[in-house]
Amino acid sequence: MQRRLVTFSALVLSLFFIATTFAAPPAPPPRKPKLVLTLVVDQFRYDYLLRFRAEYTSGLKRLLDQGAVFDDAHYIHVPTVTAVGHSTVMSGATPAMSGIVANEWYDRALGKNVSSVVDFNTKLLGAAPNMDGSSPRRLLVSTVGDEIKMSGQESKVIGVSIKDRSAILPAGHMADGAYWFDNKSAHWVTSTYYKEALPAWVAKLNESKPSARAEKADWLPFNSKPGAKPFCNMTAANGDVPKCASLEASPWGNELIEEFAEQALANEKLGTHKGTDLLAVSFSSNDYVGHAKGPDSPEVHDISLRTDLLLGKLFAAIDKSVGLANVVIVLTADHGVNPVPEVNKARNMPGGRADAAALSKAIEEALSAKYGPGKWIVGREGWQPYFNQELIASRKLDEAEVQRTAATAARRVPHVFAVYTGQQLLNGQMPAGPVAAGVQNGYFSGRSPDLIVIQDPFYLFDPGTGTSHGSPFNYDNHVPVIFMGTGIKAGRYYQRIAVNDIAPTVSAIVGVQEPSGSVGRVLQEMWQ
Repeated sequence: MQRRLVTFSALVLSLFFIATTFAAPPAPPPRKPKLVLTLVVDQFRYDYLLRFRAEYTSGLKRLLDQGAVFDDAHYIHVPTVTAVGHSTVMSGATPAMSGIVANEWYDRALGKNVSSVVDFNTKLLGAAPNMDGSSPRRLLVSTVGDEIKMSGQESKVIGVSIKDRSAILPAGHMADGAYWFDNKSAHWVTSTYYKEALPAWVAKLNESKPSARAEKADWLPFNSKPGAKPFCNMTAANGDVPKCASLEASPWGNELIEEFAEQALANEKLGTHKGTDLLAVSFSSNDYVGHAKGPDSPEVHDISLRTDLLLGKLFAAIDKSVGLANVVIVLTADHGVNPVPEVNKARNMPGGRADAAALSKAIEEALSAKYGPGKWIVGREGWQPYFNQELIASRKLDEAEVQRTAATAARRVPHVFAVYTGQQLLNGQMPAGPVAAGVQNGYFSGRSPDLIVIQDPFYLFDPGTGTSHGSPFNYDNHVPVIFMGTGIKAGRYYQRIAVNDIAPTVSAIVGVQEPSGSVGRVLQEMWQ
């Protein structure tokens, strides 16, 4: 019997050796492209691919038909907001690594909130003089573009969006330029971080007044018939037609972005250098419209169809100048969005508006009752508090105990799902589970709030109208991820992935070191 067992074990080991020795090696990555086009559609939920699929006829249709479509792609951090999402896409890092914890946060040294990209040592170029500029200096990790630059390749890296953070963070520290639209001046702008003067081609574009076409325009439904009622008018309310909130909150915002991307492609000669160039384009208008109207609105439907056409237009321009066979395209979104609470209520779904003022009041009253009166909260990121560390120290209090007291009070506020303290996060005392893991991934000591308060699913700490995002739930963290290009196997991929996987995958395709804070993996299952 013993001899049989030994013989059987030897046979198993022999078969394993033969299988591993002669198994087909994994496919190599696609050949190195001349250009990587990274597309981020702001607030484009994954389900927009499904709901409007039959109506896409251009760029999104091409990506869905010819690309590797990852159907179960998620962000693994909290909060799910614009700056954090855009910092993740080309760095592969979570906020715990990158330091980009929100769109803005309370800076204890300055005693005020700062944005994720504001840089008081730079100036804005192209707008009013002496305005503070922006830069990627608050981003503490590298991006794919940085790694391309540091590899010594002759390459160019350009970022484009309406929002400064959306242009800057995907492009990285060593970008040749990041450009965004300043609504006050109606100009494309950049920062002295990148250049001493606005490039001549950008100044020429500004002279042409690119936004003039929208000044008196109606936003009519896509493919509408004559006499159709507009969604809004850019000039002023007219009868029952409201005034559009802003240029950014209209289809013309995305049109300006696409046209600028084409100008950058031509004037920066992207795709013609010896190394791989990178163009990062973020379409922001979807987010402005989505906040105001919500994911179930005809306006979001409309701008999704228009985004499809703009992507097709951009692909055609790239095909003409570079050849799509020489390009790898990646599309994703920076976050999703919550349904409008009132819409959910009408369809008998959970949801509503939680009271941020009641949350702050409950915390302050609990701290004052236990430790004495004082200004306990010195700053906020949204509804999340930063506590007065000087007051805590002056009363010789234990910071962890103060945070626990505040957390206990916060948990009693209606529609609070969970509360975590900074000391919990620092000391590795988090409970198991995906929400706690997302909070841990999103926490960076010194920048993050002292309490992380998560609202119930479908609830918002927002007393106004419209909707928002930021939660750890699927409607906020489930987004598209699609790759398309020569050597990439088209099809549907249903295994769960993280958006953090994009950066190491692009790095492998380009042949450079993956970014310094990347926590993702290479999606080699799509190699042909």
